[in-house]
Amino acid sequence: MTLFETILEQARAQSIPEVIAVIAAVLYLVLAIREHIACWFFAALSTAIYVWLFIEARLYMESILNGFYLVMAGYGYFVWRSGQSDGRNSPVVTWPLKTHLSVIAMIIAISAVNGYLLTKYSDAAFPYVDSLTTWSAIWATFLVARKVLENWWYWLLIDIASAFIYWSRDLQLTSLLFAVYVCMIPFGIIIWTQSMREQQSEIR
Repeated sequence: MTLFETILEQARAQSIPEVIAVIAAVLYLVLAIREHIACWFFAALSTAIYVWLFIEARLYMESILNGFYLVMAGYGYFVWRSGQSDGRNSPVVTWPLKTHLSVIAMIIAISAVNGYLLTKYSDAAFPYVDSLTTWSAIWATFLVARKVLENWWYWLLIDIASAFIYWSRDLQLTSLLFAVYVCMIPFGIIIWTQSMREQQSEIR
């Protein structure tokens, strides 16, 4: 059986909630790339469903992460809406490399402790990788809400790792979703970079 046939067979076997979550997640990313505030509605819908799905898959940190996503969907909507003026979106910005390096060091340290605790006190699958992708995604989600350009680079690495994790936990449709994310992220980088440059030129 080819990889495509495997994906197709698994997709047919998926539950309706996972299908809805995947569709909503794709719509979220498409709208986020276009800087459309409606992306946060689809983010809320998708993450609410995934809270339950990841508990079923014993990916507990991923479930907690999606609970955080649900809260951040409301936060992101508020920040983007408050940043709009004269019909224009809030501006895309960049943050210093020093800030990112400091946060990455903190994420690695926290993930090491988190992974150890999951290994010792739970039956979590991939405790260390799950912890690392979870804490990284928390930071990346905050960057999206603040419209920080570098968020896309975090998501590129997070989504590659997540695609492998979900496939191994029999969440093939979700794994395919993250593979699609990986392909879409370059468009996010390009479009947000163009948007930032246009906004900067208008200010000048």
